[in-house]
Amino acid sequence: MSAPLVRPRHHRMIAGVCAGLAERFGTSRTTMRVIFLVSCLLPGPQFLLYLALWILLPSEGGKRAASSW
Repeated sequence: MSAPLVRPRHHRMIAGVCAGLAERFGTSRTTMRVIFLVSCLLPGPQFLLYLALWILLPSEGGKRAASSW
C-alpha cells in the first residue's frame, strides 16, 4: 500500500508539497524538487498547481490546511 498524500512536517523547504509527492510516489525529495523547478521553465500552470496543493493537501498529523483559516 502506498503512503498517503500529505505534506510532511519534516524535510519541508517551503510548504512540503514536493516532499509529500516524493514520499507518495517513492522518489527522493531532491528529485521531485528538481522536476518541479524544471517544469516551471515550461509554459503552464505549475506554480498555481503548487499553491492549490499547498492549500488542499492536509498536513501530516494535523487538520487540513484550508480548515485553519
